[in-house]
Amino acid sequence: MKITIIGTGYVGLVSGAVFADWGHEVMCLDIVDKKIEMIKKGVMPIYEEGLEELVDRVQKEGRFVATTDYKKAVEHGEIIFICVGTPSNESGAADLSYVFKASESIGKYLPENDYRVVVTKSTVPVNTNNSVKESVKKGAGSKKIDFDVVSNPEFLREGTSIYDANNTDRVVIGSSSEKALDKLEEIYKHLETEIVRTDLQSAELIKYAANAFLATKISFINEISQICERTGADVKAVARGMGLDKRIGPKFLNAGIGYGGSCFPKDVEALYRTSSQNFYDFRLLRGVMDANERQKIYFVEKIWNKYGENLSDKTFGVLGVAFKNDTDDVRKSVALEIVKILRGAGAHIKLYDPAAMKNAKKSLGNDYISYMDSSEAVFDEVDALVILTEWQEFASLDYADLTTRMNDKVVFDGRNLLEPEEMQKVGVEYYGIGRSKH
Repeated sequence: MKITIIGTGYVGLVSGAVFADWGHEVMCLDIVDKKIEMIKKGVMPIYEEGLEELVDRVQKEGRFVATTDYKKAVEHGEIIFICVGTPSNESGAADLSYVFKASESIGKYLPENDYRVVVTKSTVPVNTNNSVKESVKKGAGSKKIDFDVVSNPEFLREGTSIYDANNTDRVVIGSSSEKALDKLEEIYKHLETEIVRTDLQSAELIKYAANAFLATKISFINEISQICERTGADVKAVARGMGLDKRIGPKFLNAGIGYGGSCFPKDVEALYRTSSQNFYDFRLLRGVMDANERQKIYFVEKIWNKYGENLSDKTFGVLGVAFKNDTDDVRKSVALEIVKILRGAGAHIKLYDPAAMKNAKKSLGNDYISYMDSSEAVFDEVDALVILTEWQEFASLDYADLTTRMNDKVVFDGRNLLEPEEMQKVGVEYYGIGRSKH
């Protein structure tokens, strides 16, 4: 099948490469010349494990083409996926300007009387696809075009997106057209997973509901961590006991500094905004967002309680600035926010992240921050270590040896990567999230 992908971010580039790997003829379009030139040369504009090798292979096999030519791309695709960004605007609602620009451009270049399917993979609020349909018609003008619109939300996790695409829990496709749903099902039918066929509005809401529920789960265990700290319980033990209940499950029960990234914050905000626009106060989501905002402050307060709020005479080693492990993404990163708070209090920072250093420099600049070339270098002559991203390499460091390089053996673990008892054995003053010290 001939497939066009509009947008070469995490969703578009990964989806396009995977579709090509499944045997389809894929054309990926982006309006940024530099990104397309990078992709043609085999250099990925994003960090994703295995993506560079996959794109290189499908390009050489002739099933994947990157272009900036809108007309060529639209004419190519029997199925055209919109995979552009939908960031939050100042009100918290999703900014859909990129989606409508893409859909209008699709209409402009759609050939007459040649049936096509336009698919939104971008995360969009309920009823957006009705507006997408009108936007395509607007772009077409007086042309006679034949098309249907489908909602096909993505469920890829940054860092494991290629695996997720090939091993998805479910495929959701929504449309008022059975013909369009049949075309979409052709793409995914080889996967051993359930394909959920539904209406447009339900498909649109499924993605928001799923992400909001997972964010709620994270905020819930973070709230439990606060009770643990006040009662002497251990949040890891509590989470394990909860997670063994099959109705709950163990995933997303890791207490920490709060959720971040390009999806959870904006999707929770957008769903709350949707509820408000439909005259319903989604009070639970208000609590989730409030708890998440407070969680990073609870963590910073551990540092303030130890050193005071003026940190101008302190140097901290910081491990991690990406919003999660296995990605270079710092968008809405709580780790990045905490670094800014510490710097704002006068602290000097020695920072290292395995993948996100380039993006960190763009966001933070050089004031009061030294960018280190290894995790080990972060320990040298610092007053305390602060762990902010759950990279596995941080958990496996030799803390008994490395903490001897520090001015004081103090560790603030925002991801509960380490065990309090093990840290105490090597003389470290350890502060985790909801961790018992006995």
